[in-house]
Amino acid sequence: MSHPLEGRSRTGRRRRAGRLRPVFAVGAAVLLASCTKPAPAPSAAAGPADTGRVYVTNQLDNTLSVINARSNKVIATVPAGTAPEGVAVARDGKHVYIANNGSARVSVLGTRTNKIVKAVPVGKKPTGVALSPDGRRLYVTNGGSNSVSVIDTATNRVAATVKVGVSPVSVAVSPDGATAYVANTGSGRLSVIDTRANRVTRELAAGRTPVSVAISPDGRSAYVANEAAASVSVIGTRDGTVRTVRVGEGPFDVAVGPHDGTAYVAVLGPGTLSVIDSGASRVSANLSVGSTGTDPFNVEVTEHALYVTDQGVDALTVIDPRTRRTVATITVGDSPYGIAVSP
Repeated sequence: MSHPLEGRSRTGRRRRAGRLRPVFAVGAAVLLASCTKPAPAPSAAAGPADTGRVYVTNQLDNTLSVINARSNKVIATVPAGTAPEGVAVARDGKHVYIANNGSARVSVLGTRTNKIVKAVPVGKKPTGVALSPDGRRLYVTNGGSNSVSVIDTATNRVAATVKVGVSPVSVAVSPDGATAYVANTGSGRLSVIDTRANRVTRELAAGRTPVSVAISPDGRSAYVANEAAASVSVIGTRDGTVRTVRVGEGPFDVAVGPHDGTAYVAVLGPGTLSVIDSGASRVSANLSVGSTGTDPFNVEVTEHALYVTDQGVDALTVIDPRTRRTVATITVGDSPYGIAVSP
């Protein structure tokens, strides 16, 4: 079955084929091998670990862009492993965790040296990563193994492996740390993991091709971006009720504001960031990220900024959440994917 959005753009076509369909795994691997450029050496001195950094994985040149969040300038470009995708940063800012889709590893980067200090073997085609609120566990979706690896961040070893649905690509952890939610693109469902027992306790229905999941600050709602359905499912985590919010063609990622519960959806087709107010059943605004072909893929939300990776133009867009205007467009590496912001 062909992907509904194939052919829209050069970078978008490569990225989506690798993530969403197991049947494309061989072709995606060949394409990555043929297009990937050698990783450059670090482009800036490392310096001490601090706050105020944004980390962006660049899937096709195997690098991580390190950005100063105050100046919106790239301060380093460092090797990050093979086909880096999902990324998370520790609460103390000392380590960054990178899912390497091409090598079945999670790279652990030390932020003081900007060097990989550990490569943790996980399942096939790791894509999404999420830390527990206390930072002691890292959850990794393995799209080629239909599983989630649970990494103990103190030892950098896999403490458990949890079988989930078909082709899991995204994971989010509840604010209390008791539950992890996994979007399974192949089965159209959300697996609910009890993090104490490390087992699936429920399967919740989502839309067609769920590619991303985010949890509201109060833990009561799961927002699921359904790429093939052009919608976001808002699922009640307690009762399983579902509200469907229609968005543009190809919603590919969703993130929720840390305080007000506003959801932001990166929508590939029109190149926009759709805004869903907490409790609402429709889009309240569409923020322009760029022209058609910009391909806004992933979004991250902080109190002071909205960050969007634009894979079609190899850039990171920074939007002021108060004025909802673009304040910076930062050139990064080849096919930017995941975003993580140091606390």
